[in-house]
Amino acid sequence: MFQLPILNFSPQQVAGVCETLEESGDVERLGRFLWSLPVAPAACEVLNKNESVLRARAVVAFHTGNFRELYHILENHKFTKESHTKLQALWLEAHYQEAEKLRGRPLGPVDKYRVRKKFPLPRTIWDGEQKTHCFKERTRHLLREWYLQDPYPNPSKKRELAQATGLTPTQVGNWFKNRRQRDRAAAAKNRLQQQVLSGGSVRSLADDDGTVDRLGNSSSPEASLSSKAAASAISITSSDSECDI
Repeated sequence: MFQLPILNFSPQQVAGVCETLEESGDVERLGRFLWSLPVAPAACEVLNKNESVLRARAVVAFHTGNFRELYHILENHKFTKESHTKLQALWLEAHYQEAEKLRGRPLGPVDKYRVRKKFPLPRTIWDGEQKTHCFKERTRHLLREWYLQDPYPNPSKKRELAQATGLTPTQVGNWFKNRRQRDRAAAAKNRLQQQVLSGGSVRSLADDDGTVDRLGNSSSPEASLSSKAAASAISITSSDSECDI
C-alpha cells in the first residue's frame, strides 16, 4: 500500500512504483502516490527528468480530465520511443473528447481525421517519420505493393499483412476498400474526361458545318446537359478525400 515515507524513496524506486501502478491500471492509487511525492525543488527537478514519473503524470492527467496538464507534459518533455504509442493515444483521445464536447455529438471517422490534422503529434512523442493520410509512408508502400498483387485479399492475407505493418486486420481491410473505391472513382473520372473531350471535338467539327450558333451553344440540348453533368461529376470525384480511415 506504499506506506513507507516517500522521502526514503530513491528516484529509481519512485519510478518503479509508478511503472507498477501504471501497468496495474490502478489510476486512482497512482494519482495518490504522485500527490504524495516530495515538493522540494531539488527532488522535483530529479523526478521531472524521470520518464516513468512523467508518463505516470500524463496518465493521471488524462483520466482526471486535466487535458491542459496532459498537453503541457507531452509537449515539454522528450520521451523515448518505447513510450510513444501510449502517449500518442492519450494525446489523440484527449483531443477527440474535447472536440466531441464542443460539438455535442460523437465524432465520425472524417471528424477524427480533421482533429488529427488540426492537432498533429508533438515531436516529443513522435519518431519524426512522416505520415501520409494517417499511415506512415513505409506502411503505405507495403500496402500498395500487396494491392498491386491482389486488390481483394482474403482474411488470411489480411492477417499476414496486418502482422507485417503493425496494423489490425480491420485497418488493412478498410485501406484496401478505400483504395478500390478511389481507383473506381479515378477510372470513372477518366472516362468522363474522355467523353467531354470527344464531345468538344464533335462540336468543333459541327462549328465548321454551321450547326452551332454564334454563342457557341450546341444545337442539341441533350448534348449540352450531358456535358454539364460530366463536368459536375468530374468536380465531385476530384474532391474525394484520400484519408485512410
